[in-house]
Formats: sequence, C-alpha cells, structure tokens
Amino acid sequence: MTTEKSLTVETYSTNRIWTAALVVIGDEILSGRTQDKNIAQIALWLNLQGIRLAEVRVVPDVEEAIVEGVNQLRARNDYLFTTGGIGPTHDDITVDAIAVALGVPVVFHPKAVAVLEHYYETRGGATPMRLRMARVPEGASLIENRMSGAPGIRHGNVFIMAGVPHITAMMLDALSGTLEGGKPLLSRSVGCWIAESEVAELLRTTEKAHEGCQIGSYPFFRDGKTGANFVIRSTEADAMDACAAELMTSLAAIGRDTVDGGI
Repeated sequence: MTTEKSLTVETYSTNRIWTAALVVIGDEILSGRTQDKNIAQIALWLNLQGIRLAEVRVVPDVEEAIVEGVNQLRARNDYLFTTGGIGPTHDDITVDAIAVALGVPVVFHPKAVAVLEHYYETRGGATPMRLRMARVPEGASLIENRMSGAPGIRHGNVFIMAGVPHITAMMLDALSGTLEGGKPLLSRSVGCWIAESEVAELLRTTEKAHEGCQIGSYPFFRDGKTGANFVIRSTEADAMDACAAELMTSLAAIGRDTVDGGI
C-alpha cells in the first residue's frame, strides 16, 4: 500500500449543484466523419468553474432539432452551451436557430463586425460570407476568440461556441472565472486489482458510513488483469481521507493490496 495521496480539485456547491448542458450541432458528428472532442474539454473546464455537465445532446444541422434541444436543455440547467454551426457558410444555421429558440431576431453585432473587418484586413477582406460570423441573436454579447477572430456568442445563460476544438478552448479560456458556480470538491483515488462486482456491497456500505462522501467505481482491464480505481469525492478533506482510509482497510481485510492515488 502506498502512502502518497492524489488530490484533484473539482468544483461543486455544497448548497446546490450548478449544472450545464451541451448541444453538439453538426451532421458531420452524427455521420461519424468527425469525432467530437469538445464534450470532454467542456466538461473538464466546467468542473473548474464549479459547474457539472449534466447532459449532452447531439443534433443535426436542422433548425427544428436545434430549437428543441436548446429550449429543453436550457430550461432545466443553469447554463447551456452549444458547439458547431457558427461559420461563414450557408449551412451554418446555429445562430438563426437559437434566435428562433430565444424568440429574438438576428442582427449584426457592431463589435463583431469591427473585429472581423480588422482580422480579414490582410486576409482577403471581410466578404459578405465572412461577415455572417458577426450575426448574433439580438441582445447577445460576444465571447472573445483570439485564434481566428470570429467571436463566440453569449445570450443570457446560453453560450454559442465554435465546433473546432482549439477555437472552443480559446473561447472557454475567455469565459474562465465569469460564471457563477460552486465550491471546491476534493477527490482522491484508490486503485485495486479486483473486479468491481466483488466489492459492490463494500463500496455501498463504506459510502453510506461517510456522510458527504461519494465513491465512484471505474473498472479497467490491463495486462490480462481486472482492476478498478475507486474515486472518493467530498468537499471536506478530513471526511474524504477517513472514507479512503476505511476503504483501503476493508480491501486489505479481504486480502487485496491497494494503491493510494490510483493504478
């Protein structure tokens, strides 16, 4: 058994859980031609903001599907993010569809126009198609994009972002620290070469004995052996450590070595 702790910080509120939903927009995602990478990076970023990604929906480039997804998910979450469909071509309909969902017209944002005109000044000019990326639902503000000039869009609790992962990352960076979320939740991993089915009851009783702690089980198969990492989460370090200690003691009692920090 090792003694080194592995602590990471995720952020959730002790009084409430702040949630966000994500609508991934694009026929190319649904067809399999493009593999989505935004779900993971948005989920990790939200954790750092004290917000839990509660649900994700992937929809085609169809107005009705976008409108339905946006309205349903924003109604039951604190925040809604969308990715994809805000480029300069005719099939980039996200802005128009979200404007329909919000019940507002689409307008040209003057600051977005200025940003694009400056960005494309030495890149062939701000053509009418490129200026499509300055269109926003009326009442929206902009999310800075240092990568390609074309900004993201914020309208209330709705955040309209690019589908290209590295551009999405830039937009997330610009939003860091600006959203209301919760307090830090500590996590600590305990690894063990054991099938989770063999310790399901042990995990349940250990979690039940430690109020304010949650134990997640993450099985894996490696080097011909079955194992699992058990992740203890709590807003209180002492409670988390006590839960981890009992879990390791219980596993040792049935003849299993553990690895504090995970395998």
